[in-house]
Amino acid sequence: MSENKHKVIYLNYNLHKNNAEGELIESTKEQQPLVFLTGKGQMIPEFEAQVENLKKGDKFSFGIKAENAYGEHTEEAIIELPKDMFMQEGQLPKEVSVGNVLPLQSQDGRVHPGKVVSINENTITMDMNHMLAGQDLHFTGEIIDVREAEKEEIEHGHVHGEGGHQH
Repeated sequence: MSENKHKVIYLNYNLHKNNAEGELIESTKEQQPLVFLTGKGQMIPEFEAQVENLKKGDKFSFGIKAENAYGEHTEEAIIELPKDMFMQEGQLPKEVSVGNVLPLQSQDGRVHPGKVVSINENTITMDMNHMLAGQDLHFTGEIIDVREAEKEEIEHGHVHGEGGHQH
């Protein structure tokens, strides 16, 4: 970590599977830059460590192994849920179909995407692994801007103003 652990970083990136030549997973090219506040756990720790000391205009290219990104794909994250939790007016909504990703809310109110694996007689099997679990990642991109975080941003734990309130 740098001496000032709270910076606001604006960057554009391309995310590829495995290496820089791998399949493109995600890009900010046609969108707004990614904006985040360092030191608040908003990003994959290794991603933040790679970009936190870069300056405006710096380019980057680095890989992150699956275990340091979204973790390995685990069987514990494949769960059975009662089918009746998905029913609406006595019917299973068409969105609840094998292969679809559904937003599921945990008891603490957080939303976690889960992929429908199978629809059984009384249960629905969901894969709650992150979609990129088990996947090595490679990021390339450029730092658009870096600034010191404001006191309120640090206290609130997110960026204010342009590109802010994302997290």
